[in-house]
Amino acid sequence: MPLAVLALAIGAFGIGTTEFVIMGLLPEVASDFGVSIPTAGFLVTGYALGVMVGAPLMTVLGTKISRKRTLMLLMGLFIAGNLLSALAPTFGVMLIGRVIASLAHGAFFGIGSVVAADLVAPDRKAGAIAMMFTGLTVANVVGVPLGTLVGQSVGWRVTFGIVALLGVIGLLGIARLVPEMPRVEGVSLRQELAAFKNAQVLLAMAMTVLGFGGVFAAITYIAPMMTQVAGFADGSVNWLLVFFGLGMVGGNLVGGKYADRALMPMLYVSLGALAVVLALFTLTAHDKALAAVTIALIGALGFATVPPLQKRVLDQARGAPTLASAVNIGAFNLGNALSAWLGGLVISAGLGYTAPNWVGAGLAAAALLLAFLSAALERRHSGPSRVVAEALPTDQRAATHR
Repeated sequence: MPLAVLALAIGAFGIGTTEFVIMGLLPEVASDFGVSIPTAGFLVTGYALGVMVGAPLMTVLGTKISRKRTLMLLMGLFIAGNLLSALAPTFGVMLIGRVIASLAHGAFFGIGSVVAADLVAPDRKAGAIAMMFTGLTVANVVGVPLGTLVGQSVGWRVTFGIVALLGVIGLLGIARLVPEMPRVEGVSLRQELAAFKNAQVLLAMAMTVLGFGGVFAAITYIAPMMTQVAGFADGSVNWLLVFFGLGMVGGNLVGGKYADRALMPMLYVSLGALAVVLALFTLTAHDKALAAVTIALIGALGFATVPPLQKRVLDQARGAPTLASAVNIGAFNLGNALSAWLGGLVISAGLGYTAPNWVGAGLAAAALLLAFLSAALERRHSGPSRVVAEALPTDQRAATHR
């Protein structure tokens, strides 16, 4: 893999750390600002909403400059947001800092996916995307636990200062290692938006929402499930999340490797297995050893879908993929929010802490059905991205199909 992909992975590591580390530091932040834990939870919600809004917004704003410069500007925004969070005098200012940092998230992964894929041969594109996302998965294994430990030991402000420093390292890596890749001439916002008229692009995004939503239906409520059902001590939850993170790392790399060989079969296997494992989690959650293994499998199977889904969007939006790629990152966060809400509903209905696993299994199964539908439509029509290709200028359309 080119070193430029490593630079992107470093940026992804910082972004992944800041996204998730706040969950372990909410009590400390709430105490310092004198707010309740639910109020402090807006730091999580605000970030997620910022990702969904920022993905298309930042991508559109970056259409006038090269992708490298856009990535550098996004890392600058990320650094500024985390520094503001670290120095925030009030809770409101910290919330603003979180939202500023989140605006870079979706566009960075979306544009970064396009850049990583362009840096390698056609048969290694999903692998390159997976390598960049490895930074995000490793953040859950290393960055989040260490950031939580630092925050609880010497103060949460130090954690966000370190995250800002990671952003600086990522920015320098991009400036040094990512080649200057001028924006594609002849591709305007109209062509980028035309991708959303392609049913295959929309199906891929729907698979993203449902498939990854299945993962977070279970993982969002992992703490009460493991302490109240499996019988783990409260302090064990962090280590269980490390197992989840290790599964994410392995699944991401395997998904990238096999998506380059057989993308749709990789989706069939990962989504189908994910639905089965989530359903079984309603049983294995009652046994400590089986629960730990299942958590790792959920992480592996869930993230095995990420490289193929991201590459599927790039393939189907061929010729004008940048905005679609970024919006698909927002789709992951939409899936997280939707599944967490549905999981909360079934718990509130008195169905127990394992009930969200059935929700997750249903969402993953729905994503699998969409994958079969997508493949059937492709076989019937053959010729991905026809809408986007028709919207491109004649000379570029010829180059796209060459």
